[in-house]
Amino acid sequence: MSENRHMKTIRWSQEKNRQLQAERGLKFEMVLAAIERGDVLDDIVHPNFTRYPHQRIMVVRIGEYAFLVPYVDSSSELFLKTIIPSRKATKKYLGDKNNHD
Repeated sequence: MSENRHMKTIRWSQEKNRQLQAERGLKFEMVLAAIERGDVLDDIVHPNFTRYPHQRIMVVRIGEYAFLVPYVDSSSELFLKTIIPSRKATKKYLGDKNNHD
């Protein structure tokens, strides 16, 4: 847990964090570090707003790749839901130099 640039506490599920680390080699602490470095590339409304009306998606740079981080924004905190690697966001925000396909 930490405080971001808007002075909101950033939280996440420890169980989800362990799952992400085991399955994808990612953890929410990496997202927090990206936020603190200023590596937030975008912040967008969730594309499925009807189903997830209280969620937004933060696009963060970790290394040379862009990740989508859905989160719930309340008056006092941001609750991070998951971390999704995104080839499309990497190309859009970081350019073709990162596309090795």
